[in-house]
Amino acid sequence: MLQLRPTCEHCNKALPPDSLEARICSYECTFCATCVESVLGNVCPNCGGGFVPRPIRPSKNWKGDNFLGKDPASNQVKHQPVDPAVHAGFSAPIRIIPPERR
Repeated sequence: MLQLRPTCEHCNKALPPDSLEARICSYECTFCATCVESVLGNVCPNCGGGFVPRPIRPSKNWKGDNFLGKDPASNQVKHQPVDPAVHAGFSAPIRIIPPERR
């Protein structure tokens, strides 16, 4: 079950459960679209993977109690700003490889 973390790990921007700006890697590292594009270059600073838009969990109980009311979003903030210079060194050899081949 996705945690739906509440903020961008880099800039701490609010990313509510219905945010179209939230991006996640396969380990659920969560960043806003702006940071993924302008700071991270689509390279996760924690694992080296790429990012995809985070799915939106239904807010209403359409079927089988699969909704935010039963499985709420996390309220645990993970604010770990990325050092752009360190990330540039880490991501330089990786960013030229498409995410699906990393």
